[in-house]
Amino acid sequence: MRITSCGITDVGVKRTNNEDNYLINDELSLFVVCDGMGGHAGGEFASAIAVNTVEEVLQSSATSPEIEAAKGDGMVEVVRERIRYAVRLAGKRIYDKAAAEPEYHGMGTTCLVLLFDRNNAFLAHVGDSRAYLVRDGRIEQLTEDHSLVNERIRAGLLTPDQARTHKLKNVITRSLGYLEDVEVDIQVRAVRRGDKFLLCSDGLSNLVDPAEIGESVRSLGPQDACRRLVQSACERGGDDNITTVIARVDEVA
Repeated sequence: MRITSCGITDVGVKRTNNEDNYLINDELSLFVVCDGMGGHAGGEFASAIAVNTVEEVLQSSATSPEIEAAKGDGMVEVVRERIRYAVRLAGKRIYDKAAAEPEYHGMGTTCLVLLFDRNNAFLAHVGDSRAYLVRDGRIEQLTEDHSLVNERIRAGLLTPDQARTHKLKNVITRSLGYLEDVEVDIQVRAVRRGDKFLLCSDGLSNLVDPAEIGESVRSLGPQDACRRLVQSACERGGDDNITTVIARVDEVA
């Protein structure tokens, strides 16, 4: 596979520090976005632990005999479980750090992981950072927010428009570090040439709607699309840190 990618993170307009972290590892075809919480050093530290742990685990297992020998559905399951393990280990490390050092009590992070392997896209997420796919000119939201307002939308108590400005919109129901272990949502999709995947923190998705995200990703290259989207979020208040990563599939094997 050949992938062209870009990532940008911005502190936004109203924050003084950036608690988001992201990763682009072209060698592994690995992309990660994490949105930390816990204030200042705590949130930034939690998101950094998550990014570094996921990269460490997937780097160390990239050429393992188990993965090299796996084929078909067996390969998919092996890779899926390595990603699940990486994300859960990240959560355990954050939890342990917060338990051991009082200044980090309460820290946590969302985690969104995209890994391309043998013409498949493996997508794992915890929290409300989002992944979108732009294919054949249409945008699809791939992840479902682990958030209080999303639960209320699903229950029919809120509309998506009401949720956008709801006072509890930033309350998430699942994160890394809050508990010792965490459930990780993982999906696998066959990729096509021309697919464009976008990962972002809620600093972008709260301010820029999917139609506009889709138009930018569809009409621009990854770097220009990232810049435009971050600029749009800043122009609309930039009340949170803003991170976006775009990965475009240029060739499949």
